[in-house]
Amino acid sequence: MKLALSTNWLASSVESGEEIADKAIEMGFDALELGFSTTAFQAGGFRRRLDAIPVCSVHAFCPVPVSAPQGYPELYSLASFDADARAIAKFHVIENIRFAASVGAGAVVLHAGRVSLATFWRRDGGTPRLRALIEKEKRNTDSPACRKATAAALALRRKRGRAMLDLFKKDLAGLVPELEKSGVFLALENLPYLEGFPDEEETREICAEFAGAPVRGWFDTGHHRVREMHRWTSGLPADVSIFAGMHLNDVVDFDDDHLAPGCGKVDFPALAPLAKAVGRIVFEPKSKVSGEALRESIRYIRSVW
Repeated sequence: MKLALSTNWLASSVESGEEIADKAIEMGFDALELGFSTTAFQAGGFRRRLDAIPVCSVHAFCPVPVSAPQGYPELYSLASFDADARAIAKFHVIENIRFAASVGAGAVVLHAGRVSLATFWRRDGGTPRLRALIEKEKRNTDSPACRKATAAALALRRKRGRAMLDLFKKDLAGLVPELEKSGVFLALENLPYLEGFPDEEETREICAEFAGAPVRGWFDTGHHRVREMHRWTSGLPADVSIFAGMHLNDVVDFDDDHLAPGCGKVDFPALAPLAKAVGRIVFEPKSKVSGEALRESIRYIRSVW
């Protein structure tokens, strides 16, 4: 089983792309995902190491656009009700598709955007309110108050997501020719907040409608666990064929993700069928994870998969 490392782990502390690539090789990784914190300077170093370690995926928006002060996965939102915002996002997604093809990556991982759950009465009617309520209820998501608030938020999310889905599909159709020409998949990542688009059901619908096209989902283990703990989703995906790859990270708390796999509450043994089906498995730890913890995670993942 080939394992890749997200360069975000070291991007903020190591300036040289060559050094990051060499560290990944030293630790036993087989490939890289160029993370959204990758600078243009680092990208040049990764190119110079392609003969030693390939790039399997690129996490938009990479390299960091010159117009942005720093990297962030939601600099631009393809899932937006604002036409100008969608046009800008589409331009940058196309740039990322072409960049991915130029470094031999087979997938662009995208945070498509968010569906606002603000209302006239509540500006923070979605994730912030639900998390605050969970804390108030002493983390009992089964309490009547939590169940009632979650059900109402999910109903609003489904309604607004439906409207977003129709717009999103039109823009996505416009990207397919570029994806096909470049030989790159666009992979829509599951996100760790209720507003995240697309959600599980929307991802299945998009992949069904674009069957045969280079459009897939991307499964983040920590994000899924956060969603599961909040009761926004349940169980694991039944159809593993819709995913182009997965990010491996772990979760201890309701919003504490991107820890080293194996040290939290993600059930990695249960994810073995998905791991065997996807073409790209990427460790995506936060920068504070130590090298030894990451090495232990590699040993753990190889033992359970």
